[in-house]
Amino acid sequence: EYLLKLKRHAFLKGIEISGTAVGNTFTLPNGAKRDEQIASVKKWVDRAAVLGAPHIRVFAGGTEGGTKEQSRKLCIAALEECCDYAGSKGIFLGLENHGGIVAEADGILEIVRAVNSPWFGLNLDTGNFSTADPYGDIAKCAPYAVNVQYKAAIHPRGQSKQAADMARVVKILRDVNYQGYVALEYEEAEDPWTAVPRHLKQLRELLA
Repeated sequence: EYLLKLKRHAFLKGIEISGTAVGNTFTLPNGAKRDEQIASVKKWVDRAAVLGAPHIRVFAGGTEGGTKEQSRKLCIAALEECCDYAGSKGIFLGLENHGGIVAEADGILEIVRAVNSPWFGLNLDTGNFSTADPYGDIAKCAPYAVNVQYKAAIHPRGQSKQAADMARVVKILRDVNYQGYVALEYEEAEDPWTAVPRHLKQLRELLA
């Protein structure tokens, strides 16, 4: 009932619901806790379908006591099961580069390429690569993006956090013919009531 009220409200205000998100761990060993994580994602697939949200952001997880290879296999298996269910409802799952076994581009791409589903891709967070070359990693991942979260800052390894080059990020997305949503995810110290409108104005101009 609540989701339908939210959907109605958004429609009447002219707002598209681009997606929703789940905080999950798919690298847990087989057992009840892992089953709960998979069930939670499937429940959110049902909710997204009611909302008319085409995409759900999902996480991978850490090693949870196993090796990276074991964790990767567990994650892939859970993603394939959830993608089968999500696809039956017309919902995409996007794996976010959010630390753990997907903190770097090569790690997340190994999973993205292994998951056998047309309803799966990358939820590309432009501020989450704390690597030697964050822009290079964004470019590697961009062809697999089904949703993009733009952050106003970037944090190269060994350097302080710095303002992101929005024009450079947009060019990367254009170069791979990305057609989906670009959401602003604002986490900086400046007052969001001042900063968010400014960032959105710049983003709209660059994407126009």
